[in-house]
Amino acid sequence: MCIPNADFLERTGSEILGARLWRFPPKSANTLHKHVRAEEFYFVLEGTGRIRVADETLTVPRYGAVLVGPSVLRQVFNDTDDDALWLIVGAPDAELEPGEKGNMSLFYPVDPSQLPAELKGANWPPKK
Repeated sequence: MCIPNADFLERTGSEILGARLWRFPPKSANTLHKHVRAEEFYFVLEGTGRIRVADETLTVPRYGAVLVGPSVLRQVFNDTDDDALWLIVGAPDAELEPGEKGNMSLFYPVDPSQLPAELKGANWPPKK
């Protein structure tokens, strides 16, 4: 969904843990997704964080955090006029059994590009 991010733990060679910084520009969102067995930890470093968890929308203040369990749809978005910087930590690469690898419907049971209601009318992702 064209969100600028940096994968820090990829460079360490970790086969279990992942950590990324995600900078969400105003009126942007990442994909609506879930994880099969992995939890994800979401921490706001700058700005005000907004995240959709199942049917609930949460506002997370700077230095606030949310832990989202497995099998729960989630989507980070930014409906403000300022950037929001998140640190997102999880272990998605270690959660699949051998027969599940490549089955993206486990992560995206619905259209992953749909935007939350708070971004109705926004043009995201930007057209190339």
